[in-house]
This record gives sequence, C-alpha cells and structure tokens, in this order.
Amino acid sequence: MTGTFGGALEARGIPAGGGRLRSEVRGEVELDGGVLVLRRVHAAYTLTVDADADRDKIERVHGFHADKCPVARSIRDAIAISTSYELVAAPPDHD
Repeated sequence: MTGTFGGALEARGIPAGGGRLRSEVRGEVELDGGVLVLRRVHAAYTLTVDADADRDKIERVHGFHADKCPVARSIRDAIAISTSYELVAAPPDHD
C-alpha cells in the first residue's frame, strides 16, 4: 500500500521518493480455533512535505489509495485494513 500511496502522490506532483514517504505497518493477530489468524492491519504513513504542499490533494489521495492497491484489494474481505498519515515539514535547504 505504501507504494500505491507514494505512486499516486508522485503522479499528482507531490514528491514521495527519496525517503520522503515512510510507513510503519502493524498487524493484529487473534487465536481462532487454536490457530493464529491475522485480523487487522494498520499502516501509519509519515510524509515529509515542503511548505507549499497541497494538503487537500494529499488527503484525497490518502482517501482512495487502498482501493487502488492490488494487495489491499486482495485481502480486504478477510483482513480489516486501516491507514493514517502524518505530515512533517521538510527542513530548510542549507546551501
């Protein structure tokens, strides 16, 4: 999902490469009939943005990216998927 989110951002002119987009993914497992089963996955993104970043565009991309991700689409009926994001200001350039 991180790749889909980053690719959609890049396609809309929002830089996500070079370490600007990071994710931390957590899965929650439950015991079901003596078997460990993955029930929930949460991806927390951190995106480093410039001061002039289009925050509305980022929000729109975040809203649809999971529906465009092949992996998320493949597992969403069996595993609950959630995402969140945090924007971090890019440090000023030092020449």
